[in-house]
Amino acid sequence: MGLALFDLDNTLIAGDSDHLWGDFLVAEGLVDATTHKALNEHYYQQYQQGLLDINEYLSFALGPMTGMTPETLSVLQEKFLTEHVEPILLDAAFELLQQHRVKGDTLIIITATNTLVTRPITNRLGVDHLIGCEADIENGQYTGLPQGIPSFGEGKVHRIKAWCAENSASLEDAVFYSDSHNDLPLLQAVTTAVAVDPDDVLRSEAERCGWGIISLRR
Repeated sequence: MGLALFDLDNTLIAGDSDHLWGDFLVAEGLVDATTHKALNEHYYQQYQQGLLDINEYLSFALGPMTGMTPETLSVLQEKFLTEHVEPILLDAAFELLQQHRVKGDTLIIITATNTLVTRPITNRLGVDHLIGCEADIENGQYTGLPQGIPSFGEGKVHRIKAWCAENSASLEDAVFYSDSHNDLPLLQAVTTAVAVDPDDVLRSEAERCGWGIISLRR
């Protein structure tokens, strides 16, 4: 038994939930369409290029939820899950998760996308543990600001090590699945690294290091 760690976007699902959430906010009329769509594309390109300032991005991504309560947000979360996430769920991802359950592994989704977006998706996938970028909340309302260390890049390593310390676990028998070169720090920190439908940079590194390369899209 060990830890089975999974990136979410473009790994367990066939799309980027963070980017889709931005488009969803535009479609719902909750943000200025022109400005938000342009910035959403800008930050997504930066992410793909490995140039993203995660704190700057989180302020952008969480800003539209300022003043919302969890109850108000839950209505949007349910609609987003039904209309935008269900169509990009992958049968092979459910099968992979089940393989690790049968082995007795502890399953953890670890993502740079904020937990307001990813908690419902994690629940839909049947995974008990989620490490994501946290949203600050005061007096029952979201402030639009991030909280704690973002689970992005080296931050993923920091967050999973903190989780291990709190749960008497270890990375010594851990596997991590990801599609993105942004996750190289954690891929290099685990015992077994697996590239899933990887971007070109990660594919090259996986081939160089002899890591597994798989596809969940079929």
